[in-house]
This record gives sequence, C-alpha cells and structure tokens, in this order.
Amino acid sequence: MSPTAVVLGVGPGLGMSIAHRFGREGYEVALISRSTRRHEGYLASLADAGVKARAFAVDVRDRDQLSSTLDSIGPVDAVYYGPGATDLNDRPGEITTTTSDDARAAMDWLYPAIDVTQHVLPGVIERGGGLLFAGGLSAVQPMPMLGALALTGAALRNYALTLNAALVDKGVYAGTLTIGGLVERGDIHQVVKSKPEEFGTVAGHTLDPDAIAETAWQMFVRRDRAEEVFSVF
Repeated sequence: MSPTAVVLGVGPGLGMSIAHRFGREGYEVALISRSTRRHEGYLASLADAGVKARAFAVDVRDRDQLSSTLDSIGPVDAVYYGPGATDLNDRPGEITTTTSDDARAAMDWLYPAIDVTQHVLPGVIERGGGLLFAGGLSAVQPMPMLGALALTGAALRNYALTLNAALVDKGVYAGTLTIGGLVERGDIHQVVKSKPEEFGTVAGHTLDPDAIAETAWQMFVRRDRAEEVFSVF
C-alpha cells in the first residue's frame, strides 16, 4: 500500500504545494478544508500530476467530525497542519487590546492540532512517519498588530518543537514551518494583491509555496532540524 499524507487546511497556496510534493514521492493524499467549493479543482490538479487523492469537507474545530473523517481515511503516515483564519475583514485587535476571550477564541486553531496528533499518533509511530505544522512569524518575532493570533502561533510552534523532542527516540518526526510573508497563490495573498490601495504593493513580500514545500519535504526525510523560518521581513 502507498503511504498516506493528510493535508489539513488545504488552500491554493502552501497546502496544495505540500500535497503535490508528497504526492511526487508516492504518497496518496487526503485533503481537508472547510468546504467543498474548490475540491474539484484541487483533485484535478493532483490527478494531472499522477497523484491519487481524496478530499473531505471538515471544520477542524469540530472534533467529532474531524475524528470520523480521519477514521475514514485509514492509516496515516504523514500530517501537514495548516488551517487558520483567512478573513481579512475580521482582523484581530492589537496586543494591548487583547482580552482573555480573544485569546481563548484564537486558541481554537491550536486545539485541533492536538486532536489530530492524538488521533493519528499511534499509527504514525508504528510506521515511523511524521507531522508538520505551519504557523506565523509572530511565534518568534513580536508583531503586536496580530494580537491573540500571535499567542496561538507561539503555542503551536512550542507544541511542535516539544512534540519532536518527545518523539525523536520513537522514530517519529515533528517539525514547524514558521512563515513570515504572503504565500503566493494563497487566499491572503490574493486578497492583499487585489487591494493595493488598502494594503500597498506585494512586491518583495511574497514567498514561493513550492520552495517552502520542498524545504518541508527535506525536513521530513532528513529529520535534521525541527524548524525552518521563511521570512521576507
């Protein structure tokens, strides 16, 4: 049987680049996002590249739905966790206005990472697989304007690094991709690019998702580092 990679929070940018990169190595890919709206195009793109894939509409914050979907996927060898809020019309308040309620709401994007890990980990350990988590630069560099989201990013990064330390002796890898910049083709990149009057030019502020995915693959197979920072700042 081919190994299986689950891509959670798949979008047209980094998520699809990760799916294609693992697919080129013979992995079957299971795509998970909040709606089916773009699944047909994603699956067609992967099929054209010779990658076998399935797609599932799941809000990862729904623990029961997430659990049943992972069960239906079957044995998992690799996980990429990259979901997050993409609505630029609902931006967080900056850190001096952040309330504990804001922090609790932001952490809703951390808890599914833990749920996914706990669900798949026994099988991943058995197969010597691994997990990759994507977060923002605010995890390592103060970015007050991101408010509560900065707290979530730092927590996710710490979880990934600590998980890697705990699993290294079990032959399992965990790593984090810390991203500072607009990921090309991604949803946020598209919105920002379409509104130069509001956000300014994107020139010099973008990252190539294919290059990030290549680095992620090398981290996954070499297991020589638990973090890579990609930043245009």
